[in-house]
Amino acid sequence: MSSSSEQARKAYAEFEEKVKRTVLLENLSPHVTASVIKTAVDQFGTAVNVEFIPNYTLPYNIPQAALVEMEDPKHVDTVISMMTDFPFMMSGMPRPVRARRAQPEMFADRPSPDRKMQVRWVDPSDPDFEAAKKLKLLAKGHHVETLALIKKQLEEEEKLAKQQLEMLTANYKKYEMIENVMKDDTLGRLARHYGISLADE
Repeated sequence: MSSSSEQARKAYAEFEEKVKRTVLLENLSPHVTASVIKTAVDQFGTAVNVEFIPNYTLPYNIPQAALVEMEDPKHVDTVISMMTDFPFMMSGMPRPVRARRAQPEMFADRPSPDRKMQVRWVDPSDPDFEAAKKLKLLAKGHHVETLALIKKQLEEEEKLAKQQLEMLTANYKKYEMIENVMKDDTLGRLARHYGISLADE
């Protein structure tokens, strides 16, 4: 029994170290992927794992938040500091992402050796019945409000994604045009025509 308890404490201690190495990213784009987040965060340290936090209360599969485990706890402070002071770049575009330290309760698989959960039906004659009923109605109201906000967010995200794609396409065409001008000697002919030297000084 003591051996089992000791193993549980050891597992929880290892979990606490993992929490210290993890940063929570919020307000993510619905189109984001784990590889995109890892590439973006690797600018500030080494990300070893990306885990999206599922929202079971919504009928949408939206990666609104993710837990990013870093290789070193110091990298967590760097990520938070950089994302607080500068725009967070994803796929070449700034995103309004928020970052903060992860907390143990954010992990679905957290070990809890001392936690005990009790579940019971509440009878209408129970003193807690009215309170439970009010909480249920309040939760339903929050659910409806959340769905409306998420729908609006998806519409805004779709517009933003379209604008970003147009900007990326326009920039790509500009660089492609510059590259073609360099390759077909158009730039050289223009330089000779206007008497401009392109030689490196």
